[in-house]
Amino acid sequence: MSWGHAFVPDCAMSTASPSSPSSAGVQAATTAGNYFISNYPPFSFWTSEQRTEVERALDSSPPDGASLGLYHHIPFCRKRCHFCYFRVYTDKNAREIQDYLDATVAELRAIAQRPLFQGRRPRFVYFGGGTPSYLSARQLADLTQQLKAILPWDAAEEVAFECEPGTLNPGKLTAIRDIGVTRLSLGIENFDDHILEINGRAHRSGEIYGAFERARAEGFPQINIDLIAGMVEETEANWQRNIERTLTLQPDSVTIYQMEVPYNTTIYREMKAEGRLIAPVADWQTKRRWVKEAFAALESAGYTVASGYTAVRDPARTKFIYRDALWSGADLIGLGVASFSHAAGVHFQNLTEMEPYLAAVRAGELPVKRAFRTSAEERMIREFILQMKLGCVRLPYFQEKFGVNLRERFAAQLAHLAEAALLFSSPTELRLSRDGLLCVDTLLHEFFLPQHQTSKIV
Repeated sequence: MSWGHAFVPDCAMSTASPSSPSSAGVQAATTAGNYFISNYPPFSFWTSEQRTEVERALDSSPPDGASLGLYHHIPFCRKRCHFCYFRVYTDKNAREIQDYLDATVAELRAIAQRPLFQGRRPRFVYFGGGTPSYLSARQLADLTQQLKAILPWDAAEEVAFECEPGTLNPGKLTAIRDIGVTRLSLGIENFDDHILEINGRAHRSGEIYGAFERARAEGFPQINIDLIAGMVEETEANWQRNIERTLTLQPDSVTIYQMEVPYNTTIYREMKAEGRLIAPVADWQTKRRWVKEAFAALESAGYTVASGYTAVRDPARTKFIYRDALWSGADLIGLGVASFSHAAGVHFQNLTEMEPYLAAVRAGELPVKRAFRTSAEERMIREFILQMKLGCVRLPYFQEKFGVNLRERFAAQLAHLAEAALLFSSPTELRLSRDGLLCVDTLLHEFFLPQHQTSKIV
């Protein structure tokens, strides 16, 4: 895991100046652990003792103006990727899968009856995994019909759905479109068969092109493709081909992650067995340069960089409601094993193993493993650091919502970033430079409260 005990901006780019943090002797090699920040306060502060806070949150009155989202975790895959650290299963039969889906429906039924959700409907829905497209067309239709009967989402602005290209036949794509999906995300990761194989991906390049063409024919309003910069045995030439093939497809949005090697991955286990400290993937300077080159090529083709990870063809039409709403304080109910939720200021995560999760739901209990009630200040910091990942933070928003002048509250931290040419400001906004945006996750730790800078961040 990554540690937040010090401000270590690993921003080594070819354009770095001698006075920037990138020249401070930071180790640029990729070592084991997470660096991606997805929430605040850090997960290590969430405890089983605070599970009672979930009951209090669910029994509270609906908050004024807060959006509601629904996340459904489908933890099944054809194969487990060597870099995967999510809760997934590759050995479940049809009966076990159906039992799990039934449990998630029962979980939603119990939650939807609580006072917090009375009169509310989801603004956004997200099917993640694992591999949601692993389910059959019939399973998808039955599942969503039952979920909608409990908490209708016909008026949702976005229904997002993650896919593995090799699972998408024409019938499956039609079924996904029929359940109302508006944002289809294809986990391509790389276009090279050898790279896909050695990293443990189940699909191959031929399936990528076929799936993309069929998805276009189905008329999905938005198709996103995911890429990963710096996978095992990634080369300069291969990365350039990835950029070229992405431009040929012209997806509505492109999401590019920089390869990391969390501890609970196949790659890390192999590293540990061999006594290796350095992961067999590109270093951080190379990965950030590759993403920088991809963003530049996409911008030349008319795309707009919308976050530290995403470029979109048409910002007026192509949105990512799930991300933007969550990063602005929306409530989210996560269904399924290991899912994360945020409700009425309380973070919580479901039980992380299948059998305990199923047993809790069958017993009529909330399947919660750990929780954390946030303070107003912690909620402000959470929104601030997450919105920094967009590359631009609007100062009036925080003044109006939290009564906080960010320039005063974070004067020292902002001055540090400005001195390093990683951040620029105007009277109404804070804006990261491109180099700052590409290493944004390493810039955020200094904004944590002191008590949260001494432990694991994920």
